Amino acid sequence: MYNSNLNLNLYKTFYDVAQYGSVSTASKNLNISQPAISRSIKKLEEDLNVTLFYRTLNGMILTEKGKELLSYVEEACNSLRVGERSMMETNNLIKGKLSIGVPSHIASFYLFDKIRKFHDEYPNIEISVFSRCTAELIKLLENHEIDIVIDTSPICGNEKELHIEELIHVNHIFVKRKEDNVNATCLKDLEDYQVILPVSRSSHRKRLNEVANENHVRFNKVISIENSETIREAVLQGNGVGYILEGLVQKDIDAGILEKVDIKEELPYVTVNLVYIDKYLMNAPKVFIDKYLKSAI
Repeated sequence: MYNSNLNLNLYKTFYDVAQYGSVSTASKNLNISQPAISRSIKKLEEDLNVTLFYRTLNGMILTEKGKELLSYVEEACNSLRVGERSMMETNNLIKGKLSIGVPSHIASFYLFDKIRKFHDEYPNIEISVFSRCTAELIKLLENHEIDIVIDTSPICGNEKELHIEELIHVNHIFVKRKEDNVNATCLKDLEDYQVILPVSRSSHRKRLNEVANENHVRFNKVISIENSETIREAVLQGNGVGYILEGLVQKDIDAGILEKVDIKEELPYVTVNLVYIDKYLMNAPKVFIDKYLKSAI
């Protein structure tokens, strides 16, 4: 039954202090006096008969009960945001929003052409693209700050909430400039060439190392680079043979700028996934998924 005496302002103040970690910071950002905020927190603690914060010189620290309450309040705030957005959007996509989380290298070869087609058909939809690491993107999704995530496996999060679908498999390849003389038909042939690889801690490098070890191959001249776009640029500038996702350099290969180094070993591939929370999906992302992602599978 609905509690008509429920004071939502107390929970909002609690949420804000928990986010800022400080009464003084919350006061400045919310333009509410510190005594008023402190009174609200005290009133809520009295109403619930629990201690929500430890008061310290460094700020307000949530107790275990405070953390428990915050999880409920966060979910309520997220639901209100979704509800507000649902009221503002229209089914015919005259207005609305589409927010996508995707690593930049996946976006460059897989996503932007689909965004262009969607925008051509629905020009009034506001589109936002966020590029972060997988964990940060999933957190944004769970907080309902973005609609969908497009990223490679593995995807970790709340398995009961997250809907994960495979979109495509993308192969890794070795590439070189057209003018570079590289005579290689197997990994062993690349041992003494200058190769440009992902950094050793990356999953791509670890999987390549497994294949190399199985074939008794040791790369002797290695430049390690953290992101795929920079690997591509290093190859284009003549720094060596690059190990990279095929989709990221397909246009360069088609244009005759780069060439694939055909080796006999089967190199690892990655799975590009679509991730979303079904019950919070608005109309614009639903249309984008159905018409521009799933139709391309």
